[in-house]
Amino acid sequence: MELDSDNLSQLREIVYGAPCRITVVSHTNPDGDAIGSSLAWAAFLRSHGHTVECVVPNRFPYFLEWMPNISTLRIFKDDKKGETAAFISSSEVIFCLDFNCIDRLEGLGETIQANTNARFVLIDHHLDPPEGYDIYFTSPAYSSTSFLVYQLICALDGEQAIDKEMGENLFVGMMTDTGNFSFSNLSADLFETVAALVRRGLDIPRIHSLVYNSFTVDRVKLLGYALNKMETLRVNGTGIAYITLREAELRKFNFQQGDSEGFVNYPLTVRDLHMSVIFIETRNFIRISLRSRGDVDVSRFAKVYFGGGGHKNASGGKSYKSLPETITYFRKCLREYFGEAEQ
Repeated sequence: MELDSDNLSQLREIVYGAPCRITVVSHTNPDGDAIGSSLAWAAFLRSHGHTVECVVPNRFPYFLEWMPNISTLRIFKDDKKGETAAFISSSEVIFCLDFNCIDRLEGLGETIQANTNARFVLIDHHLDPPEGYDIYFTSPAYSSTSFLVYQLICALDGEQAIDKEMGENLFVGMMTDTGNFSFSNLSADLFETVAALVRRGLDIPRIHSLVYNSFTVDRVKLLGYALNKMETLRVNGTGIAYITLREAELRKFNFQQGDSEGFVNYPLTVRDLHMSVIFIETRNFIRISLRSRGDVDVSRFAKVYFGGGGHKNASGGKSYKSLPETITYFRKCLREYFGEAEQ
């Protein structure tokens, strides 16, 4: 996959230019790709003499706490003294990784947008990037932002610039955002990248175990409870499953940030199901995650009905209705989207 030469030229001016203050920011509820790509890119920029802070809106999942240099990650929600906000305000460049709509970052987004002097650079792999960035590196052809960051570093400094810690962080992003290399957009270039990291000493079984075999007993029990609540239906021949989880149910299982990660994928292990949705009740809204396989486009569904988006087979959105109202609306949307009464 070719990187745009004009944007790459502008990026070189930043990387090899005079040292400056740079903020690297990623999305709310940061996952492995958001954290892995951000930490690796920040390390790369620091290697060129820049002063860099990595910022996320809120806490990351506990099973990612082992990731190299994660202690340097600033959590904006915990910024009681305003130090992170002050750094963002004085930054000369702001890199936005693994998301493209700044206004969805709530308080952090307002702080970022208040800096009208910085150059804004987008490094992302989601659909429909908005206008407003000075430099763009974005394409849904990339299976993860971490894979795109790997390509950028190699284009700028060569493969040797990626040390072991950067490689581990990038691999976490590539692995988690592809469902452990089971989703779409799995290119030969991706596997060649993984092979290059293995040749440099990457221990895949260790990293896989740290990410996927580090859950709590409560998380496993919550998964069993969630799957037992799964509802299924068919609309115009498409098998659909959905799961609902209320705040009180989450508290019952001592829910921690990241505990519901991956729950939405389990229904798709059923041979006749092609779309899976999970509705999680939070204090202010219903968080919706959608997954699919084949030609079922959940990105379009999320965008049309729930103000969201993402990828064709993996997307998200929100509802500000109550949970029962949201489910009623969801079933109505299914009938409209697939064009036939449900069975």
